[in-house]
Amino acid sequence: MAFHYLLLFALLNLRLQCSAQRYLVSLGAGSHGAVPEEDYWKSVFPNTPMPKALRDLLPLAASGTKNMLADMVKDDKKPTDGFGNYAYSDPSKEFKGSKNMLGDMVKNNDKVVDDRANYGYGNPSKEFADGNAPTNKDVYFFESELHPGRTMILKDLTKKASKATFLPRSVAESIPFSTQKIPEILKYFSLEAKSAEANLLKETIENCERPALGGEEKYCAKSFESFVDLGVSKLGKNIQLLSNELEKETQNQEFTIGQGVKMMGESEIVCHKMKYAYAVFLCHSIDKTAVYTVPLVGADGTRARGLAVCHKDTSTWNPKHLAFQILKVKPGTVPICHFLVRETLVWLPN
Repeated sequence: MAFHYLLLFALLNLRLQCSAQRYLVSLGAGSHGAVPEEDYWKSVFPNTPMPKALRDLLPLAASGTKNMLADMVKDDKKPTDGFGNYAYSDPSKEFKGSKNMLGDMVKNNDKVVDDRANYGYGNPSKEFADGNAPTNKDVYFFESELHPGRTMILKDLTKKASKATFLPRSVAESIPFSTQKIPEILKYFSLEAKSAEANLLKETIENCERPALGGEEKYCAKSFESFVDLGVSKLGKNIQLLSNELEKETQNQEFTIGQGVKMMGESEIVCHKMKYAYAVFLCHSIDKTAVYTVPLVGADGTRARGLAVCHKDTSTWNPKHLAFQILKVKPGTVPICHFLVRETLVWLPN
């Protein structure tokens, strides 16, 4: 396995070497040593600092390193969250891990399939098949329950974030990303067709290509620039980027809603970080969906700001979706809410 990991690392580094060199040359042209993504942000939002949640996804720190791509592979040993992953997977076929970057994602992945954002697809009958939901009643809830004093188990607010970052745009655009090119992609990453890692890549690509539901617009962003371009093209430049905020790392999962719950609007674009070898976001906007910022206080005193969304029209959802099973309601009858997981980002008009 160690040899396989080193081979994967070497092949990936070799394939991307030319693109990486061009990228590093471009760093010298940036203002005051800024990486190209920082310059791009300033060109679009000259008076707005880049949010930390987005800065953490930059492909290279301002100081720079020629081992950028190598570090990306070596350090990516945590899974991306399953929430927002439009999964078709079956928990009974949970992947077994290996020591390469995708294998580590697989190995550490919770044995929970959450179709929280997969309203019309997926396999709702198998969600939380291992019985390991923190408490199902906290996964989905009614809008009237989003009030100060309510205590909830928010496991995925405290789960450590994946270290997968964006690739430079030129590099990301040079790598195939299509179900029609799966064999080429697997060859690129030196993966066996029937491996767990191959299944992980395939599922993410399939989720990006799935048809949109009624009232939904969707798009997968595979670079920093395409992520920014999406927000601007849909909402204009007078926008803000919201993220979950945690005061400090904590093992505590019990939080109480504090004063100051605020409805931010209904014109948001919610972007879910997908499971992939580098940062890929599935972004979508759904009609009649409100986003809230929610002050939270943990049982250990940790303060946080969570993002929650309430879907006011669920008429196009799969009737067997977990939300209806938990809340014992039918599609299209009442608004249904849920918190967004830690790595989710939301574009919203100012």
